[in-house]
Formats: sequence, structure tokens, C-alpha cells
Amino acid sequence: MRENYRNLKVAVLGGGTVGSEVANRLLVNREELGRRIGAELDLIGVAVRDASKSRRTSIPKNLLTTDARSLVVSADIVVELMGGIEPARELILLALESGADVITANKALLAAHGPQLFDAAATVGAQLYYEAAAAGAIPIIRPLRDSLAGDEVHRILGIVNGTTNFILDLMDTTGESMEQALATATELGYAEADPTADVGGYDAQQKAALLAQLAFHTAIPLEEVGREGITEITLEQVNQAKHAGYVIKLLAICERIGLPEGGYGVSVRVHPTLVPRSHPLAAVHGANNAVFVEAEAAGSLMFYGAGAGGPETASAVLGDIVSAARRHVVGGPGVAESTHADLPVVDPGLVPTRYQISLSVTDQPGVLASIASIFSDAGVSVETLSQSTPHDAVGEPQTATLVIQTHQASEADLSQTVEKLASSPVVHQVAGVVRVEG
Repeated sequence: MRENYRNLKVAVLGGGTVGSEVANRLLVNREELGRRIGAELDLIGVAVRDASKSRRTSIPKNLLTTDARSLVVSADIVVELMGGIEPARELILLALESGADVITANKALLAAHGPQLFDAAATVGAQLYYEAAAAGAIPIIRPLRDSLAGDEVHRILGIVNGTTNFILDLMDTTGESMEQALATATELGYAEADPTADVGGYDAQQKAALLAQLAFHTAIPLEEVGREGITEITLEQVNQAKHAGYVIKLLAICERIGLPEGGYGVSVRVHPTLVPRSHPLAAVHGANNAVFVEAEAAGSLMFYGAGAGGPETASAVLGDIVSAARRHVVGGPGVAESTHADLPVVDPGLVPTRYQISLSVTDQPGVLASIASIFSDAGVSVETLSQSTPHDAVGEPQTATLVIQTHQASEADLSQTVEKLASSPVVHQVAGVVRVEG
């Protein structure tokens, strides 16, 4: 380490919850951070849209500016916490071209333009850090990028969205409906006024793309990541899962899959999933996140903690700032992202999975045989079947509810089976379909 290294200039873009928290900690913990790094950090400014707006933490007025471009070109380390695509992308490129290292928590930007930004960093020998982009305070980026770089990751199962986990957990533990649980999440600040990004699976989709890219050393276009949200999950399905020994979680699933023609491909998808209550992910409650990694040599690993929040996300950002600052002090080029494996993204229809299918059927002889024939024709094997018969009104045809869990089959065969069930004259309604993993 070089002695008497000059002070390093840090610029923060964005003065929201996380930006204010990061700026405040840079000021309050300046001496301690300097001892850890071997050089002091000077916060030279915080770029905001409106410098007169009141903020949760007290940033000195003289540090606030609306001139982000001038701030960026003056800094050694740029921290992008603005969110959105533009002008964040333009400013990050400007920072990298100016020779600065960049820290970002912008998962949407990385999912859409990651390769461009990583190439720009590699061209000038700079570093782009993004530990806070995937799971808040949980340190998952560095383990995948560095610690497991020499291993072969087979699979990642991740609860990477705290809002949906809070909602599903509330439905499971208290019996609230989806609408009630969402209202509670909104009231407590876990859900935004417009919760579409969370409950629609978009947030988890972006994070899944980042995790898969790191795990499989392959660029994953966001449009290749399958996405289903939790909006169709009912309390009845949650209770059926509980009765069968499962809990429903919105999972990001990234896995290496063998191809029919030989070799391997990558499947990346986000959807509601039945997880056995014995699985570690089933014990992730509230708004917490967890990422379960299965690797060839390392075996099974789990990373657990808070997935969002100002102080929690700021912790991950500050860790990246310290790493970037130490690189400046020690010297040397940045570490380029590894996307050279170029594994193909697998056709979703080839992905092996299991389904739990809930059906409302006519309660009469021959129905089970008819349904069994549909599964047999599709080449899908039934693992378990349970039946319940509600009390129907006098004079009304009696119906029964069947909950069928399949053995593993291809997504295409399972989907085709559901379509045939929906058109069968003995089936009144396909009440729900949830995949089974774990």
C-alpha cells in the first residue's frame, strides 16, 4: 500500500433514501473509513434534481448540486443511486470514460445495458461495482463473481423481492387474502403505491438476469428471463400448499440444464413456486431475502438477510466504495466481468419442472379415469392426488376439488396437459397452477 496517498473524491448521484444514507455515512464515518482504506474519502457533492427539497438525513447544503455532469468528471469514485435508465446510463458512461470507478444499485439499468457498461469499464481499466443491485445488504455478487468463479454453479433459487415475500408470508401465517396482505404491505411501507414492479415479478426478473450472468458467465438478455408475478395466487392455493407440506414463494430460478443435442444451456425464470417446508428457503419470513446456491464443489450455500431499505442498501454500497478506494490505493486495473461462456438460453418448453394443479370437477363416476387419461396421453405422471367435496346447494350438480401434483416433466408437456384439462367436459375450472421446486 502506498503511504500518504492523496484523498479520493467521491460523488453521489441521487439524494433519495439510499443516496442520503450513503452521503451521511461518508461524512460521519470519514475517519474510520480512511483507516480501513489507507486514504481519506472526500464527498465532493450529491447530485439531485431539486436542491431545495427537504431530506431524511442532513446533507450540508453546499454539497447539493443539480449539475451532475460537472460532479462526475471531478470524481475518482462515482456512486449512482438515481435509478431509472436515463440519465443514469449516460452519467455512468461519462464517469467510466473519465477514469472513475462506479458503484451502482441500479438493477434495471444493469439488466438492460449491463454489457455496454461493463465493456466501457474494461476499455479504460475501471471497475463497475453493483453489490446492492441484486439483494440489498446480502453479499451475493462478490461470492458469485469471485469466490465461486472456479467452481461450477448448477442452480440458484432466490427470494429476491421483499415485498412479495412479505405478502405471501402474511397469507401463509395469518390467513389474509392477497388483497388484504397487499394493503398491509402498503400501509407498512413494504409496497409502493403502484406495486406492479414487485407483485408483477419485474423487479425479481431484473435481479435474476444479474445473478444468472454471474453464475454462468453468460450475458442474459432480460427478455429471455421468464416472468410470472403473484397476482393470481389465491388464499385457497396457499392453504392447499400448507396442507401438502409446502409454502408458496416467488422464486428467481437460474440453472444449468443439459441440452438434447449435448452440452449445456441456461434457464432463467421467475414465478410463484411451491417450496417444501423442510427447505431453508421456506423459513425466510417477512420482507427478508435469501439466495440458495448449489455448486459442484462448494455444495449448497445460502445467503440470507434484508433485501431492501435505506440503511441496508447503503451498507452494500459502502462496501463497494471501500473496495473501489482500496483499488485506487493499491493500484492495478479493474477486474473485467466474465461473460465468455456464452451458454445458450434454453427454450422454456424444455425446462424440467413439476406442477401442482387445482381443478374443480364434476363429482361423478368416471371423472378420475377421464382426467388420468389426459395425463397419460401427455406423458405426464401423477405423484399425488387429493380430493375434497364442498357442500353444494340442493338441486345443484355436485362438484369436487382435485389437487394433483405431478412428477417431473418438461414445461411444454405440463403446459399442454393443463390446456387439455381446461377443455375437458368434466372440468369446470382450472383453479390454479403452481410449479414445485426445491
